[in-house]
Amino acid sequence: MTATLTNPLRVGLRQERVITPQCLVIFGASGDLTHRKLIPALFELYRQRRLPTEFAVLGCARRSWSDEEFRERMAEALGDTVSENRAAWDQFSAGLFYEPVDLQQPEHLVRLSGRLDVIDRQRATRGNRTFYLSVSPTYYGSGCRALAGAGLLSDPKRTRVVIEKPFGRDYGSAQALNRIVQSCAQENQIYRIDHYLGKETVQSILVLRFANTIFEPIWNRNYIANVQITAAETVGVEERAGYYETSGALRDMVQNHLTQMLALTTMESPGRFDPESIRNEKAKVLQVARLADEQEPWRCCVRGQYGAGGTSARPLAGYRQEPGVDPNSTTETYVAMKLFVDNWRWQGVPFYLRTGKRLPKRLSEVVLTFREAPVHLFDSAGASPTANQLILRIQPDEGAEFRFEVKAPGSGMRSRPVDMEFSYDKSFGEPSDEGYVRLLADAMLGDPTLFIRGDEVEAAWRLYTPLLELIEDSPWQLPVHPYEASTWGPAASDSLLARDDLLWRRP
Repeated sequence: MTATLTNPLRVGLRQERVITPQCLVIFGASGDLTHRKLIPALFELYRQRRLPTEFAVLGCARRSWSDEEFRERMAEALGDTVSENRAAWDQFSAGLFYEPVDLQQPEHLVRLSGRLDVIDRQRATRGNRTFYLSVSPTYYGSGCRALAGAGLLSDPKRTRVVIEKPFGRDYGSAQALNRIVQSCAQENQIYRIDHYLGKETVQSILVLRFANTIFEPIWNRNYIANVQITAAETVGVEERAGYYETSGALRDMVQNHLTQMLALTTMESPGRFDPESIRNEKAKVLQVARLADEQEPWRCCVRGQYGAGGTSARPLAGYRQEPGVDPNSTTETYVAMKLFVDNWRWQGVPFYLRTGKRLPKRLSEVVLTFREAPVHLFDSAGASPTANQLILRIQPDEGAEFRFEVKAPGSGMRSRPVDMEFSYDKSFGEPSDEGYVRLLADAMLGDPTLFIRGDEVEAAWRLYTPLLELIEDSPWQLPVHPYEASTWGPAASDSLLARDDLLWRRP
């Protein structure tokens, strides 16, 4: 069965806010994120007519590019999108500029300030500026200090700074970075970004829960038996070995992406729909989340690392054979764990989180499994009745699926499971925007709803501190289990759920 809109309009569904005159300053403009995500997202906003004519992008990096060279390189990055929209690109790219800047050189910041004043006059951006730190995390603190020292963050109404993940490496470093950043700008100027929060289906968790009375009464420990949150990738480490060797899956995916999905799934209803009310509830629920066994954390977590696999036609190298990876690396590419949320709504409900590279399928989803009926009155077409499940598909097939039992055809009274499905593409007639499209727009609009507040990021790091300390101090207690590429992770991960007589969902 497929759920559809009562009156699915194909045109005009969007009610978007138009961004005010603005200059977006991207530090790290020569990097991969700018090429792959930021400029494509900005061009998409332009094509949607959501950028004002008084708009500019100033790319900054150490390379000595000219404005024209920056425009050419961005056009190359977009490829066919530019050739298919040449007139739009020509108009958009007229607002792209470039300035060689090293954030560690004070004289460069003086020159940058002067260039911004020129762009303000040339493009009529009215002094509204969003600074995007797409640089190495080691420069987040010093970058904010440099901007503040140059007086570029002094106006809290017209300036803001966007900081990429990871925000810190652990609880202590996140606290230290917060102190630095908050000494340079007010909290309402600081936008800690997690691109998962830009996905329509992540945001839809809130609407599904708090706009539908059929879900709220059963969204608790009385009806939900367990929750699984998965973020699976088919790719390996690719070109990120230098970064990944120092982070691993726990820091790269669990502390941010999976934890944000956990927070949205478990948070209480905000008193009203405004940024601080929502972020208050997310912070509160993360502050009462805990590992299933904080005293012996190795009992509730499994680490894995992919080995060689694939097929004879498409062999896949193991992690240790990837370029730039230590041949004796113990960095995890897979993590699975069990958590609890100690509040009235969720007390005793286990939450299982897992993420990994080189898994069989690319997907992110939240699966809520409901408690079984107290008495099974009917025979089942399978070995036993299937528990009701609500599956929230974050990517790639954005939507939701509800699994429940119905009578199987025939003269007997046997039950069988069926799925009722909602698909964004089918219902709305258009794919949802890529996450950076929404988040860049919100940052420039000054809307922090989908960005992470300082206390929230600290609570997320605190949650995983026992695991990080264990990996650092006693790694033999939390060993890295090998798993074959294109499988669903190490056998130890299955054992983690088997202790509770459960299985991972195999999509």
